[in-house]
Amino acid sequence: MTAHATRAATALAHLGEVDPALAVLSLWCRHRDASGATRTQGDTILYGPGFDSLPLAQAVGLAAHHILHVALRHSDRQAALAERLGARFDGSLFGLAADGIINETLLLAGHALPRPAVTLTDLLEEIGEPARSPIAALADWDADRLAMYLHSDPKRAENARELGVTRGFAQDVELGEPDPEGERQKTADWRNQLLRAMEAGRKAGTGIGRLGAVLADMSPPAVSWEMQLRGLLSRALIHRPHLSHRRPAARWIAMTAQAQAAHTPDPAYQPGMARLDTRPRVVIGLDTSSSIDPLTLSLFLSEAEGITRRSGAEAHLLAFDEEVFEAHRLDVGSWRDLHHLPLRTGGGTDFAPVLAQAARLQPSISVMLTDLDAPFGPMPGFPVLWAVPGSAPLDDPPFGRVLRIGAG
Repeated sequence: MTAHATRAATALAHLGEVDPALAVLSLWCRHRDASGATRTQGDTILYGPGFDSLPLAQAVGLAAHHILHVALRHSDRQAALAERLGARFDGSLFGLAADGIINETLLLAGHALPRPAVTLTDLLEEIGEPARSPIAALADWDADRLAMYLHSDPKRAENARELGVTRGFAQDVELGEPDPEGERQKTADWRNQLLRAMEAGRKAGTGIGRLGAVLADMSPPAVSWEMQLRGLLSRALIHRPHLSHRRPAARWIAMTAQAQAAHTPDPAYQPGMARLDTRPRVVIGLDTSSSIDPLTLSLFLSEAEGITRRSGAEAHLLAFDEEVFEAHRLDVGSWRDLHHLPLRTGGGTDFAPVLAQAARLQPSISVMLTDLDAPFGPMPGFPVLWAVPGSAPLDDPPFGRVLRIGAG
């Protein structure tokens, strides 16, 4: 730091006196001068000229705010969410979620913040999800889950943005660059530093250390449900070699040649391994009476499309309630039409008819996008993956594997 070094150094020194946990975390951050507003860029805090004019208590709170942005890896997590959502991503919604969590944490820890400020409890109240208490809100929501929840409903997103306008919200976390190769190690490093810092604060009895390990944002889900779905479908659709009597084993050919050269009896025939000569097939069952929101459905279909394109699988969509009322083979170009497909909603659900129709297609795997609230019927003769929203009942079905999807 150069031009703003005095103010920033004073704020960080004072932070060491009032919040040992944040003081420890600040040592892992890079601190630099910059033009414009004070903001977070990856592991770097960029201090703008306006930082100099803040009262000391607010300067300390603002520095603490950005230290937590760095420690909670909000730049990289924002970039990962942008990659998941593509054109549907709105950086302001992630920023509101992240700022709300951090500001609520700092206020509970006794820090002063430049006002007005977005808090998690106010944000949840605005979107119709009031929390029992600030502690309960911080324990229930992490930035990724809350941002996805805001993205999943246009009215909810608009309410959040309106709150941001009234509180003077401005995006203060720049988009990072996800590094799949080093992401796991970086996550582990920051997780360890957070735990050490929180322990130091707990022993001192001041600052954010007093909150203990209540922050859900300290340990968000490490693997998104899309990645889990990708792995499960890839394994199910892979071409596995099988014994084929049409193709002799290389070992038998060599043994036969050796026997003929030695004028001895030919060995017994040994079949070789051959790949399946049929195209793998996936059947996607869409329960239209389920509680899955449009964004989750869109993400699900996009992932299924990507898997079938990469694997060369043949994909079929069966929309159902108590019966199958829409059946589509998903060829190239037909995926984009699914987002505008008129589907009837409401009514009951029954899995027996859709699984029976899926059986006639002889799939490699069937994926049922549903809330599990229906009779299951007999177990089919093919693998079933139940893709279930997080709000669905926790009781597992009598067969198949469950993948929890949705806002988280």
